[in-house]
Amino acid sequence: MSRIGKAPISIPAGVTITVDESNLVTVKGPKGQLQQAVDAEITVSQEDGILNVQRPTEQKRHKALHGLYRSLINNMVIGVTEGYKIQQELVGVGYRATNTGNTLDLVLGYSHHYVFQLPEEIKVTTTSEKGQTPKIILESIDKQLIGQVAAKIRSLRAPEPYKGKGIKFVGEVLRRKAGKSASKK
Repeated sequence: MSRIGKAPISIPAGVTITVDESNLVTVKGPKGQLQQAVDAEITVSQEDGILNVQRPTEQKRHKALHGLYRSLINNMVIGVTEGYKIQQELVGVGYRATNTGNTLDLVLGYSHHYVFQLPEEIKVTTTSEKGQTPKIILESIDKQLIGQVAAKIRSLRAPEPYKGKGIKFVGEVLRRKAGKSASKK
């Protein structure tokens, strides 16, 4: 039984949700508009400011889709009202991040710079204060897109377990390893 799928989605003020005949859900809010195609067997109904997602049978596939589409629609509602924000920090000597518009320029200890062109749906800012690690701040209304871009940026120099150097999320706890121990003589 999908407990996530059964939970109703409350629609905040200022948000309009429309479902067309091809099961395309469109969510419009103060921050923008998002669309998601829903499987034809899943029904999406709206009444009195509450959105419900129903499945036709108890098949395993329908149960999986039920919870999936409910979560995707809920993420769209949160995105158009509040938006999503991901912060990453660069840990390492000489690591730098700068941006001009939606182009992110990263210096990560390699012999060359990484120039990363971000989608126009994502707003990027970089900060580098004295005594602090450089930070990359991503903001968007699309949770899936911002998570994918953040994972791609992190993969350019994933944090290593000995010194913790690399690109990590703010607040992320890394599993650290002890280095080599001195030999006994």
